[in-house]
Amino acid sequence: YWVVIFTVYCEDPLKLNHDSARSLGGVIALEIGVAFGRVLRRKRQEAGFTQEQLALEADVQRNYVSLIERGVNQPTIAVLFKLANALKCSPSTLILLVEEELGS
Repeated sequence: YWVVIFTVYCEDPLKLNHDSARSLGGVIALEIGVAFGRVLRRKRQEAGFTQEQLALEADVQRNYVSLIERGVNQPTIAVLFKLANALKCSPSTLILLVEEELGS
């Protein structure tokens, strides 16, 4: 089960890490969307793609990739599959990496 305990204001939420989250009361303060964005950015960079290249491969808008990576938007299941396909991994791999990012 996914439960967001509280949201931490951070100018750049992608810079928030587990140590800083733990120091805020012992709970992980990363939101699921931010965690997914961090995973997506890391996988995109590992694949050697720019946001624009990933967007073209996944048939989504470039600004949408940016919004997902920043945790502003969360992808639908259909978009999750498109992104995974473009990154040559399974959707379940992306979800597993998000779980690891959240410390689940």
